[in-house]
Parts: sequence; C-alpha cells; structure tokens
Amino acid sequence: MRQFGIALGALALVFMAGSAAAQAVRTEQITVHSRALEGNLEGNSADRKVTVYLPPDYDSHPKKRYPVIYALHGYSINNEIWSKEIRTPQTIDGAYAAGVKGMIIVLPSSQTLHNGSMYSSSATTGDWEGFIAKDLVAYIDSHYRTLATRDSRGLAGHSMGGYGTVRIGMKHPEVFSALYVMSPCCLSARGSLPPEEGRKLEAVKTPEEAQSLGFMGRATFAVASAWSPNPKKPPFYVDLPTKDGETQPDVIARWAANAPLSMVHQYIPNMRQYKAIAFDVGNRDGLKTDTEALHVTLENYGVANSFTLYDGDHVSGVADRFQNHVLPFFAKTLSFAPAKK
Repeated sequence: MRQFGIALGALALVFMAGSAAAQAVRTEQITVHSRALEGNLEGNSADRKVTVYLPPDYDSHPKKRYPVIYALHGYSINNEIWSKEIRTPQTIDGAYAAGVKGMIIVLPSSQTLHNGSMYSSSATTGDWEGFIAKDLVAYIDSHYRTLATRDSRGLAGHSMGGYGTVRIGMKHPEVFSALYVMSPCCLSARGSLPPEEGRKLEAVKTPEEAQSLGFMGRATFAVASAWSPNPKKPPFYVDLPTKDGETQPDVIARWAANAPLSMVHQYIPNMRQYKAIAFDVGNRDGLKTDTEALHVTLENYGVANSFTLYDGDHVSGVADRFQNHVLPFFAKTLSFAPAKK
C-alpha cells in the first residue's frame, strides 16, 4: 500500500514538558555488556551505552509488563545524539498524551572507531547483529518488566539504523514481530571509489588519520570494516575497494552481498512472518528510490508492507514521524497481553 503523508514538523508535535498534570516517562542511562562484541579486531568496546525510556505508569504498577521497541540510530551519531534528533523523551510523552499505549523504548549506541557499525557481523567491528538481536534483548528482558516474546517486540531505525532494521529483521523474525524502517541507507549495491579518492584512503595508516577524513572517507572505512573485513591486514583489518587506485571486484562483490535489495530474495519466508512492516522516507531524500524499490520487491512476493512518502528531506521530519507514526504503529501492532502458556 502506497501512502502520501505530509509531515507537519514542530506544529504536529505535542510536548508534555511544562504540564504539571502530565506524568512523564522515566529515562535511564545504562551500560550493556555484549558477548557478541568481545574480541573484535577494531577495538570497539563490548560495553555499550543504552538509553531506556520507561512508560509513565511503570513505577506505579509494579506487576505490569510492557512491549519493547528497539530504535536504531544512523551513521556518525550515537544514542544520545539520536535522542536529540527524535526529541525524546518529549515526543514519547506527546505520543502518550495523544492516547498511544505505554511501551518500553530502547536506544542503543552502535558507534564504532569509524563512526558506525552498519549493524552487521564482522570479525573487525564485532557481531552487531548478535548485540542487538540477542545480547541487548536478553539484557532488557532480564532487567525490566517486559513482555518477553516476539509478539511484543518491535524494531525501528533511521538511515543506517533503517538499514540495520531491514538487515536484522530479515534474519531474526523469531525475535521481532514488527518493523518500522525510516529513510534507510545502503539498500542497493555500492560501487567503488574514483582512483584519486581510493589512493587517499589507502594512504591512511593510523586511527587518528582515519578520524580526520571527511564524511565519505570515514563512511567508506566503516563499510569496509563491516562488509570486507580482513583479519590478516592490520592496522584496520579491512580490504578497501581499491588497490593502487584500481577497483577490486572481489571487495565490491562482498559489499554487494550485504545490500538488502540483493539479500531480501533469500529471506522472503522470514519477512512473511512479520505482523506488520512499514517504510517511510522524505520526498526530498535521495534514498526514496531505493526505499520504494524494497517496498515494491516485498509486495511482488506478496509480503504485506506499507510505504509512506512524506514532505521532507533526510532528517527534517524524523521527530514528527517518531511521535506521530512510529510509536502509534507499534502500539497498534505489538501485543500488550502476556503470552498464553
């Protein structure tokens, strides 16, 4: 189903801050240790910062259990910056004020040496799929009053987090039952670099030099770390897409193997297990073409999903979408009842 929506920006956001009568969500900043990330060659910490938002009645109803939404951030940021982009906890309060049922909302940090994990599994960066789908879910279920079943778990993300939502969603329908994909990046196969740019990256020898690169240079190292790791190639343990400026077809092929528009055909039975899948993207976002292509691919296989093209660019409507679309979507889709024994 294709929909066209208009984001109303800040005017559409209902903020509860300053209302004495409103009971706000409670925010907790925690650290979660991930066995899946231990021993990664890049040296990314296995102790991850995580923001948890508990619904307003969490403390006053000590026997009540809640569904959980895991929301994944984009490239070059972490959970703290992500919370500012989606304006939490104010947008969560606004959603609840509009009648959305209370849920536990979890924002993990997946920032790495090169500024983003791609939510992939790699000896170089670590097993980020395992961190999200196994270690993080297990920790939240064991430390909070969750409804610990797939029917009560949702996965969402924006940009790189949208990519992660698709990637992890394709592989782990036993963990999550609904997906909301916001402006996903990296859906189609990525090409190589111009020779001059390739030689520039090949000349980088230290983490400090890598961190001084521009956005695309750092992103290329992040992609290589996630999709073309090489444990025999210090100091970065990656195969770059060029050698002496010449494109390396084997590396490009490995990158293409991680593109959801290529991967999805293998995972159609898994995608059919979801109760609901939603895509949205701004009409001024260059990612709209690939997003719609994935929507159409799923439809061609008979996998029900929705696609919304709204008025906005890559980031302008994210807070509005989160409050007025993402949270209501999960409130309608996830189960608020304990699983039957």
